[in-house]
Amino acid sequence: MEKKRFFGSIGKRLGHHVRGRNKFLAPQPKIVQMTIVGLDLAGVPTRPTGFCSLNGLQAETCLLFGDHKIIEATLNCNPDVIAIDAPLCLPHGRKTIEERTANHLRDSDRALLKMGIKIFPVTLGPMRKLTVRGIGLRETFQTRGFRVIEAYPGGAQDVLGIPRKQRGLDGLRMGLAKLGITGLDNALSDHELDAATCAYVGKLYLEGEAVAYGDPAEGIVMPKGKKL
Repeated sequence: MEKKRFFGSIGKRLGHHVRGRNKFLAPQPKIVQMTIVGLDLAGVPTRPTGFCSLNGLQAETCLLFGDHKIIEATLNCNPDVIAIDAPLCLPHGRKTIEERTANHLRDSDRALLKMGIKIFPVTLGPMRKLTVRGIGLRETFQTRGFRVIEAYPGGAQDVLGIPRKQRGLDGLRMGLAKLGITGLDNALSDHELDAATCAYVGKLYLEGEAVAYGDPAEGIVMPKGKKL
């Protein structure tokens, strides 16, 4: 069942303070708070997609079903970047997911495999539906002017030195909390925690603390090797 939470728009205000005896109004430096959306995308609309809106380091999460709900919730956040856990492109030279070729890996996939990070070929088995859905959502968001990056939460958790969900949700939640992320309660699902990880990768990307493996325009974005 979808968790119903309100995702309000975030106002960005410029504060003013009175300084000195003459009480001149001097503007403070504008504090820019980035908003990032992280999506732990399901392969099919009938399965839950983890959604996280990260404002600064404050996370709000829920589970969503169907592309319409995902698009609506994301657009309501007006994010600076959208980080999606799903393949967002096909291997070079491959025109469609149905095309029968021996080319199943992208440059980014090969780069992560060399790092010892396990990854599944995007054109095989259940990954096929996820790939098609991810590419479709990427195109939808990009046509609306949003930046979209591909994230891999399991790999990012390895690089950040926090446990994956397979080792227990408490460990993953506590690892994310140590990174400074707030708003993660004990009842969150694995999909929401992975979505929060994607959002954190998006934050690092905007801060220049992440790198895209493979094609710079379409590669998988990972943290720059930070460890707790």
